[in-house]
Amino acid sequence: MEPPAECQQETPTLTEAAAEFLRRIGPGELERCLFAETLEGVAARDRARARWPGQWWLVARWAPYERAGEPARRCLLVRAGSRGRQDGVPSSGTLKAYVTPQLETLEQEELERLELQAQPVERRTHIVSHQHGITVTKSLQEGERSLGVQWQAVGSAEAEVFVIERAMHTITGVSTTWHSSFLPNGRLARLEQVGCPMLVFLQDESVLSETGRGEPRPLFPKQPLDWEEDIQLRSWFLDRKEELQASHAAYIHRHPELWVLLADFLQALLLQQPHDPVSFAAQFFAPQEPPSSLFASSGAANPLPSPPPPHPPANGE
Repeated sequence: MEPPAECQQETPTLTEAAAEFLRRIGPGELERCLFAETLEGVAARDRARARWPGQWWLVARWAPYERAGEPARRCLLVRAGSRGRQDGVPSSGTLKAYVTPQLETLEQEELERLELQAQPVERRTHIVSHQHGITVTKSLQEGERSLGVQWQAVGSAEAEVFVIERAMHTITGVSTTWHSSFLPNGRLARLEQVGCPMLVFLQDESVLSETGRGEPRPLFPKQPLDWEEDIQLRSWFLDRKEELQASHAAYIHRHPELWVLLADFLQALLLQQPHDPVSFAAQFFAPQEPPSSLFASSGAANPLPSPPPPHPPANGE
């Protein structure tokens, strides 16, 4: 069965000019494309005052591409990402692709995420090239949604629980939804799959008196962490970096005497050139005792010699 005419799309053809351009691309031109770049976005109207609305980054390098049952191939590994806001909603996206020196895409994965407070949305597109053509897999995942605080039965008593809804959507259109109810101490009190006759709930009401404190935490194996590839961690790192830079610059602006203090210390350090700069710095910045003053008491004798008395005027002058 063929799709409707309005849904059919013509396959774009390669023109002779485009083919000639691709043939001229050699190793020298590809080497110029191997770089890493990060761009910050600002408002075009007021660049000095407006905060950046987003960021874009790109990394391209040579890397081996391995596939099961095939020898490794030397390809271009391209990674790109962005983060910002779409209609006020925080959003981010990443792209990872393996490209041959002939500019043929072997595998590509694209991830888009909308950080909706009620229900985050994640779209993923995976493209793989093989001898029979190209396979494209698209998936849509929606995150958790809070249903608020409710009262539910636990044994013969009632308890206040926090209910979270989790939904999973597949590319076939079939969705599954779960409702999970948690007690204030973190225990799961109820688990329900919407549309399923099975229901799991807690009946031991003795756990209601537990505070959830002092329980040993489960031990999990340490997982490798690549914060540059994790969109959320990278966003937190960049936000904290900008916050610290602004705080440090403001403090230095409020205390210009810091430059004078550092200049005095460097001058003394370079003049004396001590063998132990750390000990020298400790002595340089150590608090000094105030010198004893010879004029501390008003009754103390003047250590300077008294001036001679003036001569009487001669001849009545």
